[in-house]
Amino acid sequence: MGDEATFDKLRVELRRGALVMAVLLSLRTERYGYTLRSDLEEAGLPIDEGALYPLLRRLESQGLLKSEWREDAKRNKRYYRLSPEGETMLAQLRDEWDGISNSITRLSSGGRS
Repeated sequence: MGDEATFDKLRVELRRGALVMAVLLSLRTERYGYTLRSDLEEAGLPIDEGALYPLLRRLESQGLLKSEWREDAKRNKRYYRLSPEGETMLAQLRDEWDGISNSITRLSSGGRS
C-alpha cells in the first residue's frame, strides 16, 4: 500500500501543471477571479485563492493574460482574459497535453508505439 504523504505530494505536483492549462482554457472567456475559481471547482479542479491569484499574476507577467479593473455592482473587480500570446501558448500546450495523454494511455494499456 502506498504512503499517503507521498501520494499527496505527487498529486500536488501532477495538478500544478494541469491547473495552468485549466486556467488558460477557462480564460478564453473573460472572467474575474471569483468566477474563475468557481468554474474550476465545478470542473473538479478546486484551487485556493492563495494559489490562484499568484498564478494569475505570474501568467500575466509572462504575457499570457491581460487584465483590467472594472466597477461591477459597485465593487472593483479585476477581469482576466487570454492575450494573443496566451492563445498561441494554449494551442501549443494542448498539443503537448494530447501527446502526453496518448502516451500515458498506451503505457496504461501495456501497448507500445
